[in-house]
This record gives sequence, C-alpha cells and structure tokens, in this order.
Amino acid sequence: MILKTPLSKEDVTSLNLGDPVYITGKIYTFRDETHKKALKEGLPDNINLERQLIFHCGPIIKNNTLIAAGPTTSSRMNSMECEFIKKFDIAGIIGKGGMDESVLECMKDNGTVYLSMTGGCALLPLKTTKLIKGYWKELGMPEALRVLECNKFGPLIVSMINGKSLYGD
Repeated sequence: MILKTPLSKEDVTSLNLGDPVYITGKIYTFRDETHKKALKEGLPDNINLERQLIFHCGPIIKNNTLIAAGPTTSSRMNSMECEFIKKFDIAGIIGKGGMDESVLECMKDNGTVYLSMTGGCALLPLKTTKLIKGYWKELGMPEALRVLECNKFGPLIVSMINGKSLYGD
C-alpha cells in the first residue's frame, strides 16, 4: 500500500499490524536533540508536523546531498515521544526497534502509527528520497532536522497501531 503524506486519522486507523507500506511525500528526520529542541523551543516557522511522519534517522549529508538515511533506535526517544505526539499531532513514526507501552497508548489516543524499517538499509532510501532542506544544523549532522521528499519510500512494516504492537506480541 502506498500512503501519501500528510495522513488523516482515517488513513492511519485503517492500517493493520503487519501491513507493508510505502510513503510518498515529505518526511522529517528527528533524533534525540531535535526532539528536545522542538519540545522546548517549537518548530521552525515554516514546518508544520500536523498529521505528518517523522523518521528516527541521523542521515549522512555531503555537499547538500543525501548519502545515507537509515533508521535509528526509536526507544531512545521513549521519554519524549508522547509529549511530542500530542504537541505536534504527528500521524506516524518511522524507526527501528519499536517503542514502549506508554508511547503505544499515546499513539492509540492520537491515531498515530509506528512503521518499522530494517536496520542496515541506509542506502535503500537513496533511490526514492531526496533532501529538500535542513534546519538546526548547529546540532550536528545526525541531529539536525531534515526535510526529505519521498516517492515510494520503503518497504516499511506497520509495527505499532491501534494499541497493538508486533514487538509486544
């Protein structure tokens, strides 16, 4: 199934655990420091994450070109993710390894999905993804907020949805 961002709550709740999906549209990279900065200071003026997807990723960029973009371990963001989901009304998270029960419950309440990407696949997105813009570069290459434009980015697996988790099962 191909999903186009932004995703409505109906788009998300119609998904089933284990569904393979591909993403077309914008996604936004967020790691530890970008989560902290966004929660403390807000987002850059022209960024609106409402019903968008964030990607737990520290991409490698050279000469303003995307060199690699693989998922990072999402559980590092467990302590911040529920507040982030509520504050910015995100539709989903792309990452690896899943998140804890508190985030799963928050995702259910908000109509948010967790999409797993296999670790070690950092070169796979290069065929379908391009770098649009970067923000907060002072945080360093892996932590800066990046806007990526995707055309059938994936495959991703629906791993946490509607209060259910492949990781919990």
